[in-house]
Amino acid sequence: MRTLVISSRSDLVYSHTALTVKDRERLSELVSEWQLLADLSFSDLILWVPKRKDYQSWPEGHIAIAHIRPTTAPTVFAQDVIGQELTWGKNARIDQSLSTGSIIRDSEPEMVGDTLIKEETVPVHFEGQTIAVISRHRNAVAMRSGSPLEINYREIAHKVYRMIAEGTFPIQDSIYQAEFAPRVGDGLVRLDLVGSVTYASPNARSAISRLGWDNELEGGQLGAIFDSLQRNQSTASDESWASVLSGKTLRRADFDNGNGIADLLVIPLIEAGDRIGSIVLVHDVTELRRRDRALVSKDATIREIHHRVKNNLQTVSALLRLQSRRVEDPIASAALAEAVRRVASIAIVHETLSTSSAESVLFDEVYDRIVHNAIELSPRPITPAKIGEFGILDSQVATPLALVVTELIHNALEHGLAESGDVVRVEVTRTESTYTIKVIDNGVGLPTGFDWEKSSNLGLQIVRTLTENELKGSISLNRVNDETVAMIVFKV
Repeated sequence: MRTLVISSRSDLVYSHTALTVKDRERLSELVSEWQLLADLSFSDLILWVPKRKDYQSWPEGHIAIAHIRPTTAPTVFAQDVIGQELTWGKNARIDQSLSTGSIIRDSEPEMVGDTLIKEETVPVHFEGQTIAVISRHRNAVAMRSGSPLEINYREIAHKVYRMIAEGTFPIQDSIYQAEFAPRVGDGLVRLDLVGSVTYASPNARSAISRLGWDNELEGGQLGAIFDSLQRNQSTASDESWASVLSGKTLRRADFDNGNGIADLLVIPLIEAGDRIGSIVLVHDVTELRRRDRALVSKDATIREIHHRVKNNLQTVSALLRLQSRRVEDPIASAALAEAVRRVASIAIVHETLSTSSAESVLFDEVYDRIVHNAIELSPRPITPAKIGEFGILDSQVATPLALVVTELIHNALEHGLAESGDVVRVEVTRTESTYTIKVIDNGVGLPTGFDWEKSSNLGLQIVRTLTENELKGSISLNRVNDETVAMIVFKV
């Protein structure tokens, strides 16, 4: 479990410490990657920042600003310790690590509640200063046995703690999405200075075995092993795996040879400025990547379907236009023109969906195109106004809403505008769960005794049907301050 509170409790930290902006960034980098440390050392870790005005002042004490629990062992702290303060002298080990810049190990276990806990402290060194201290806490009674896995984990942990004390961990300028990187429990391979495997955890062995390696790992060159697995699949790569897995630099890469896919994170181990080896975290992500690819393929298929639906609707629209040109009856021709307009409104939604990676649309773009088409068909110059934003809507809402807005705008253009000062205004009001949309015109108003049930206006009947049945909302038409207001309300 990863906990980062440097930003969420910044007032607490900044007002009582001498941390600079660069110090805070460094601590944020450390906290983003210290799950590795907690898992390797089977310990809870707490990050303490000294309370002082500047680096020349003697600290008053320490503040706990971050806490992480291991995934490889039970936690020793059931309660969150973030925000806890220690006065100077309350914890001699934390004080000593801060004062001397030294790692304090082999302390005598102490009772904390009902648990006997052993504590060690590690100074966090950065740009010539000890800016914080990590306290490491593990259950002294439930200490791990001396199995090869636990011995290697603890040895590696001590080397990484030494890197923190020397200021070489986390490795600077190395962004590799630590939040989603492989973890210790996924699989760990330990390499010596020349890249030979000195230890591989059971999970690492299983992950590499899935890639096609059936021989012993320890003693072999990990990079050469991966190069042979790649060559067996006759696939080319820009860089040899011997280079990627040499351990000389921090690297993150996916290995895919057809048998399986592994997410690899290479972390160099440094001591006194010299590289002494490296570790490689190995995560078998075969099924995860295949699901991702299936989702990408599914999204592409859905977008292609929307594109084809849009093309088919445009074909239908073109056929209706051709038919309207051959019809001499003006009433029939007008009816076909209205059908063309309605089909075009649906096509706009599908065209928008065909360019989106999700089954939702930014409806303001759809609205702009609807209004543009309406203005082109209007015999008089119109300058519509819109107040508010529609935002993103699901396709199941966007399609009927596009038709509703189209009908209301065209109804206003055809029947509701005054001879001078033509006004069509759309007002959108959103809450967390409700949309209210008003289409307002300054025309002559509704006919005397207007009744939804008896109205012969097909457009208004379409609006009512879609609003009530598809949007599960309500619609009203009223005369307010010499303006006709069509208002629809629906929940999302």
